[in-house]
Amino acid sequence: MSWHIREAVRRLGTGGVIAYPTETVYGLGCDAFDAAAVLHLLALKQRDIRHGVILIAAGIEQLEPLLLPLPAAVRKRVAGPATTSITWVLPCLPDTPAWLTGNHDSLAVRVTSHPLAAQLCKSWGGPLVSSSANRHGKAPATSPLAVRRAFNGHLDYILHGNDYATGIPSSVRDGITGKVLRN
Repeated sequence: MSWHIREAVRRLGTGGVIAYPTETVYGLGCDAFDAAAVLHLLALKQRDIRHGVILIAAGIEQLEPLLLPLPAAVRKRVAGPATTSITWVLPCLPDTPAWLTGNHDSLAVRVTSHPLAAQLCKSWGGPLVSSSANRHGKAPATSPLAVRRAFNGHLDYILHGNDYATGIPSSVRDGITGKVLRN
Protein backbone atom coordinates (compact mmCIF):
# COMPACT_ATOMS: atom_id res chain seq x y z
CA MET A 1 0.00 0.00 0.00
CA SER A 2 1.39 3.39 -0.95
CA TRP A 3 2.01 6.18 1.53
CA HIS A 4 -0.74 8.22 -0.16
CA ILE A 5 -3.36 5.49 0.29
CA ARG A 6 -2.28 5.03 3.94
CA GLU A 7 -2.64 8.76 4.55
CA ALA A 8 -6.08 8.86 2.91
CA VAL A 9 -7.20 5.90 5.05
CA ARG A 10 -5.80 7.58 8.17
CA ARG A 11 -7.78 10.74 7.40
CA LEU A 12 -10.95 8.72 6.76
CA GLY A 13 -10.45 7.04 10.14
CA THR A 14 -10.47 10.38 11.93
CA GLY A 15 -13.77 11.47 10.36
CA GLY A 16 -12.12 13.32 7.51
CA VAL A 17 -13.48 14.24 4.11
CA ILE A 18 -11.09 13.50 1.26
CA ALA A 19 -11.02 13.89 -2.51
CA TYR A 20 -9.90 11.13 -4.85
CA PRO A 21 -10.02 10.29 -8.55
CA THR A 22 -12.81 8.13 -9.90
CA GLU A 23 -13.57 6.88 -13.38
CA THR A 24 -15.77 9.91 -14.06
CA VAL A 25 -14.78 12.99 -11.99
CA TYR A 26 -12.92 13.62 -8.76
CA GLY A 27 -15.02 12.47 -5.85
CA LEU A 28 -15.44 13.60 -2.29
CA GLY A 29 -15.51 10.74 0.15
CA CYS A 30 -15.76 9.81 3.78
CA ASP A 31 -16.62 6.93 6.06
CA ALA A 32 -20.17 5.95 5.08
CA PHE A 33 -20.95 4.93 8.67
CA ASP A 34 -19.78 8.17 10.30
CA ALA A 35 -22.84 10.44 10.36
CA ALA A 36 -20.81 13.53 11.30
CA ALA A 37 -18.39 12.96 8.38
CA VAL A 38 -21.24 12.50 5.89
CA LEU A 39 -23.02 15.62 7.17
CA HIS A 40 -19.75 17.57 6.91
CA LEU A 41 -19.30 16.37 3.31
CA LEU A 42 -22.87 17.43 2.47
CA ALA A 43 -22.28 20.84 4.07
CA LEU A 44 -19.11 21.33 2.01
CA LYS A 45 -21.05 20.50 -1.14
CA GLN A 46 -24.07 22.55 -0.03
CA ARG A 47 -26.18 19.47 -0.82
CA ASP A 48 -29.44 18.57 0.90
CA ILE A 49 -29.39 15.36 2.95
CA ARG A 50 -32.78 14.39 1.49
CA HIS A 51 -31.12 13.45 -1.82
CA GLY A 52 -28.96 10.68 -0.34
CA VAL A 53 -25.44 9.83 -1.46
CA ILE A 54 -23.65 7.31 -3.64
CA LEU A 55 -21.41 4.64 -2.16
CA ILE A 56 -18.49 3.16 -4.04
CA ALA A 57 -16.80 -0.13 -3.27
CA ALA A 58 -14.03 -2.35 -4.56
CA GLY A 59 -16.50 -5.23 -4.90
CA ILE A 60 -20.16 -6.05 -4.39
CA GLU A 61 -19.34 -7.87 -1.15
CA GLN A 62 -18.50 -4.51 0.48
CA LEU A 63 -22.02 -3.25 -0.33
CA GLU A 64 -24.12 -6.34 0.39
CA PRO A 65 -24.37 -5.77 4.19
CA LEU A 66 -26.50 -2.70 3.39
CA LEU A 67 -28.66 -4.22 0.66
CA LEU A 68 -31.65 -6.51 0.57
CA PRO A 69 -30.72 -9.87 -0.97
CA LEU A 70 -30.34 -9.48 -4.72
CA PRO A 71 -31.52 -11.94 -7.37
CA ALA A 72 -28.51 -13.68 -8.97
CA ALA A 73 -28.93 -11.87 -12.31
CA VAL A 74 -29.07 -8.45 -10.62
CA ARG A 75 -26.06 -9.24 -8.44
CA LYS A 76 -24.08 -10.30 -11.51
CA ARG A 77 -25.02 -7.10 -13.39
CA VAL A 78 -24.11 -4.84 -10.46
CA ALA A 79 -20.92 -6.73 -9.54
CA GLY A 80 -19.60 -7.26 -13.05
CA PRO A 81 -17.07 -5.02 -14.72
CA ALA A 82 -18.90 -2.23 -16.49
CA THR A 83 -17.72 -0.82 -19.80
CA THR A 84 -19.19 2.50 -18.69
CA SER A 85 -19.58 3.98 -15.23
CA ILE A 86 -22.98 3.04 -13.85
CA THR A 87 -24.40 3.79 -10.43
CA TRP A 88 -27.11 1.33 -9.44
CA VAL A 89 -30.06 2.18 -7.23
CA LEU A 90 -30.91 -0.90 -5.18
CA PRO A 91 -33.30 -1.78 -2.36
CA CYS A 92 -31.54 -1.49 0.97
CA LEU A 93 -32.10 -2.85 4.44
CA PRO A 94 -34.64 -0.88 6.50
CA ASP A 95 -32.01 0.12 9.08
CA THR A 96 -29.68 1.69 6.51
CA PRO A 97 -28.79 5.15 7.87
CA ALA A 98 -30.90 8.03 6.53
CA TRP A 99 -27.73 10.08 5.96
CA LEU A 100 -26.97 7.59 3.16
CA THR A 101 -30.43 7.02 1.69
CA GLY A 102 -31.95 10.46 2.10
CA ASN A 103 -35.72 10.27 1.64
CA HIS A 104 -35.46 6.96 -0.23
CA ASP A 105 -35.83 3.28 0.64
CA SER A 106 -32.99 2.49 -1.72
CA LEU A 107 -29.27 3.06 -1.91
CA ALA A 108 -27.16 4.31 -4.83
CA VAL A 109 -24.03 2.15 -5.24
CA ARG A 110 -21.19 1.59 -7.70
CA VAL A 111 -18.46 -0.99 -7.89
CA THR A 112 -15.66 1.26 -9.04
CA SER A 113 -13.48 0.38 -12.00
CA HIS A 114 -10.92 3.07 -11.15
CA PRO A 115 -7.81 1.28 -9.82
CA LEU A 116 -6.91 3.93 -7.24
CA ALA A 117 -10.49 4.31 -5.95
CA ALA A 118 -10.78 0.50 -5.74
CA GLN A 119 -7.47 0.29 -3.82
CA LEU A 120 -8.71 2.99 -1.46
CA CYS A 121 -11.90 1.00 -0.74
CA LYS A 122 -9.92 -2.22 -0.26
CA SER A 123 -7.48 -0.52 2.10
CA TRP A 124 -10.31 1.17 3.98
CA GLY A 125 -12.08 -2.19 4.25
CA GLY A 126 -15.51 -1.10 3.10
CA PRO A 127 -17.58 1.25 1.02
CA LEU A 128 -17.01 4.98 0.92
CA VAL A 129 -19.32 7.86 0.22
CA SER A 130 -18.59 9.09 -3.29
CA SER A 131 -20.03 12.41 -4.33
CA SER A 132 -18.69 14.52 -7.15
CA ALA A 133 -16.15 17.09 -5.98
CA ASN A 134 -18.14 20.26 -6.50
CA ARG A 135 -20.43 22.65 -4.72
CA HIS A 136 -24.08 21.96 -5.50
CA GLY A 137 -24.93 23.26 -8.95
CA LYS A 138 -21.31 23.79 -10.04
CA ALA A 139 -19.28 21.71 -12.51
CA PRO A 140 -17.51 18.71 -10.96
CA ALA A 141 -13.73 18.83 -10.54
CA THR A 142 -11.66 16.61 -12.82
CA SER A 143 -8.21 17.31 -11.34
CA PRO A 144 -6.57 17.87 -7.94
CA LEU A 145 -6.08 21.55 -8.80
CA ALA A 146 -9.78 21.98 -9.58
CA VAL A 147 -10.63 20.26 -6.28
CA ARG A 148 -8.28 22.59 -4.39
CA ARG A 149 -9.83 25.63 -6.07
CA ALA A 150 -13.39 24.47 -5.35
CA PHE A 151 -12.84 23.72 -1.67
CA ASN A 152 -10.07 26.15 -0.76
CA GLY A 153 -8.38 24.12 1.96
CA HIS A 154 -11.57 22.72 3.54
CA LEU A 155 -10.76 19.07 2.75
CA ASP A 156 -8.67 16.79 4.93
CA TYR A 157 -6.75 15.21 2.06
CA ILE A 158 -6.58 15.10 -1.75
CA LEU A 159 -5.44 11.78 -3.15
CA HIS A 160 -3.61 12.39 -6.41
CA GLY A 161 -3.51 9.66 -8.98
CA ASN A 162 -3.76 8.72 -12.60
CA ASP A 163 -6.61 10.80 -13.86
CA TYR A 164 -9.00 8.88 -16.08
CA ALA A 165 -11.81 11.31 -15.41
CA THR A 166 -14.21 11.77 -18.29
CA GLY A 167 -15.78 14.83 -16.69
CA ILE A 168 -19.19 13.22 -17.09
CA PRO A 169 -20.88 11.87 -13.93
CA SER A 170 -21.93 8.23 -13.95
CA SER A 171 -25.28 7.24 -15.36
CA VAL A 172 -27.78 6.12 -12.73
CA ARG A 173 -29.98 3.08 -13.28
CA ASP A 174 -32.56 1.18 -11.32
CA GLY A 175 -30.71 -1.98 -10.32
CA ILE A 176 -33.76 -4.22 -10.52
CA THR A 177 -35.33 -3.05 -13.79
CA GLY A 178 -32.27 -1.55 -15.51
CA LYS A 179 -34.30 1.61 -16.26
CA VAL A 180 -32.13 4.72 -16.80
CA LEU A 181 -32.78 7.28 -14.06
CA ARG A 182 -30.04 9.73 -15.09
CA ASN A 183 -27.92 9.64 -18.21
